[in-house]
Amino acid sequence: MKYISTRGLSPALSFSEILLGGLAPDGGLYLPESYPQFNDADLSAMRDMSYADLAFAILSRLVDDIPAQDLKAIIAKTYTAEVYSFTRAGQNAADITPTLKLEDNLYLLSLSNGPTLAFKDMAMQLLGNLFEYVLTKTGKTTNILGATSGDTGSAAEYAMRGKKAIRVFMLSPNKKMSRFQAAQMFSLKDENIYNIAVNGVFDDCQDMVKAVSNDADFKAQYKIGAVNSINWGRIIAQVVYYFKGYFAVTKSNAQKVSFAVPSGNFGNVCAGHIARMMGLPIDKLVVATNENDVLDEFFKTGAYRPRGSAKTYHTSSPSMDISKASNFERFVFDLVGRDSAKVRELWGSVDQGGAFDIKQLLPKLANYGFVSGSSNHTNRMQTIRVAHEKYGVTIDTHTADGLKVALEYREAKVPMIVLETALPAKFEDAIVEALGHLPERPAALNGIEDLPQKFLVMDADVLAIKDFIIKNTKR
Repeated sequence: MKYISTRGLSPALSFSEILLGGLAPDGGLYLPESYPQFNDADLSAMRDMSYADLAFAILSRLVDDIPAQDLKAIIAKTYTAEVYSFTRAGQNAADITPTLKLEDNLYLLSLSNGPTLAFKDMAMQLLGNLFEYVLTKTGKTTNILGATSGDTGSAAEYAMRGKKAIRVFMLSPNKKMSRFQAAQMFSLKDENIYNIAVNGVFDDCQDMVKAVSNDADFKAQYKIGAVNSINWGRIIAQVVYYFKGYFAVTKSNAQKVSFAVPSGNFGNVCAGHIARMMGLPIDKLVVATNENDVLDEFFKTGAYRPRGSAKTYHTSSPSMDISKASNFERFVFDLVGRDSAKVRELWGSVDQGGAFDIKQLLPKLANYGFVSGSSNHTNRMQTIRVAHEKYGVTIDTHTADGLKVALEYREAKVPMIVLETALPAKFEDAIVEALGHLPERPAALNGIEDLPQKFLVMDADVLAIKDFIIKNTKR
């Protein structure tokens, strides 16, 4: 299995060769030369597998340069009930991603039972173990530079903390995360973790990461790695739970299901696209945005117009406060027939602060199952109340955006699975506003906001972050 860049100007490489780096040298994102296919017999064999066995069945088709027994051991170490223990009452932690039935053909897929209460743990815990394996084998070190709108940062830091060959430099928008999210990151005291609060929005943080990653000499000299969803390892780990969710709510491979996915950076729903391309019987992939509705606009009009930091709204679903969706390039690469020259043309405009319009390809979107919708603060408050009153379940603001849009696309006899992307404890202020009381919080995380915090405030300055990396790499 070789991996190619969406922009077509970088050599094809193996999984281990692309694992640490994130962006390809030409600025593109990696995808497999062709998607492995799962047929009906494969799906039948996978239907009753444990999560770890299912993950191995899928990932072993995508990772062929790590010995099978080693890959199986890494996966088994990652997906345990002990790691994903924050389940709701009545759910089995051993399921890793249990489903919760709301009503006939409407489900939540619980992805937020890991150490940071967000779906990012599903991939990040695996990525941490893969990084450690590859670095140990090669005797190398890496400096991870990442950007987070709230959940990626804590998931990455909890996965990488204390690992001797890894330093983590995590950028987040200053004062634009929930208090719980900020506390999860900033309260860590591990010497290999560096938190930088950037004066700006998430897109500013992401642009800084891309600028550093596109400086090939600096990236090579200071061994810059990536854990954002531009990292292919993140995407393939997320593919697994689409299969798991499908098997949980169907009895036959002849059935199709739809997935509704709260979307900001397009990584989570991109994994659903990959699962569909590999043969999973998915009907619709419902892209749910908040007020930052660039993706909704694209799927309805064919125009992709990132708004820029000045026009990115700060909302009550802050992890989706993104206007430039990094992983969107992966889907567009497939949409334009894997024409890398066309992708270079389109992103040449985006990278210069512009936009593109490919409305002539709108009819092709139906071939990929994508539909979309948006939500706002009023919508999500109402959806949280409905979920609590009608279904007896408390959901967070991002999952509420997903549920709101999911209800707009339900079809008779087609199960709709809403991806629960975080537990409500991460967004207490919003839950209090919606329901008038605090959400339940795991006892182990009580008082986290009161812990001492360690972070640096920085302007959105690429030279400044480079200088900070240099100084702290030499320590």
